[in-house]
Amino acid sequence: MSNTPKDIDQVGQETLDVISGADKFNRWMHETIAPHCSGRILEIGSGIGNISKYFIERGDSIMLTDLRKSYCDQLQDSFGKSKNLIGIEQIDLVAENFDAQYKDLLGTFDTVFALNVIEHIEDDRLALVNATKLLSSNGKIIILVPAYQSLYNQFDVELEHFRRYTKKTIATAFDNAAIDIERQQYFNAVGILGWFVTGKILRKKQIPGGQMNLYNTFVPVIKLIDKLILETVGLSVITVGHKR
Repeated sequence: MSNTPKDIDQVGQETLDVISGADKFNRWMHETIAPHCSGRILEIGSGIGNISKYFIERGDSIMLTDLRKSYCDQLQDSFGKSKNLIGIEQIDLVAENFDAQYKDLLGTFDTVFALNVIEHIEDDRLALVNATKLLSSNGKIIILVPAYQSLYNQFDVELEHFRRYTKKTIATAFDNAAIDIERQQYFNAVGILGWFVTGKILRKKQIPGGQMNLYNTFVPVIKLIDKLILETVGLSVITVGHKR
């Protein structure tokens, strides 16, 4: 992810549009991270607001951000009039002059979360270090990233992912960024099958809308499966921590 990205992210936009219709899935993701979010919240990589809207609806004080202006404009259209919205900003986690560029935001948030963001950034250590600079002294950081490098496929290529993670590899990235881990879990075990078949075997370049709609229908059962297997495997891995 460069400091001067193409402002139009066609594959990303189309993927977010497909996922936007998966209300049960998006709410499940929100419900999973929301217990760890409190106070002034900053979302890194809000996209078109698929998860943001649940925080807005919950009444949280939240700032929405994205690397691309096109997404920030969409966020403004969707949530700009929300009373609990702190603001909408463009943020580049690996900007060369990060401290100076975002000096008014440093140390001002109780929670920072980034869902499906860090895998887009080549220097994940720098991204995590800069994310923690935005936290208050006791603040928490929540990161969700795609799991298992063995699942890397055409979807990852099209979405410009540098890598996928395990609990161990994201834990190493946290440690390198001086972040202490409070909790880790895998998320969405059933999603592994669809990701593997559609992206690895069929080599599709995008998530089919019909497949996402069908998956969304079965989210209540899929959530139960995650609980039954104690969140020991999943398409994504979630890590919660705080800066040292």
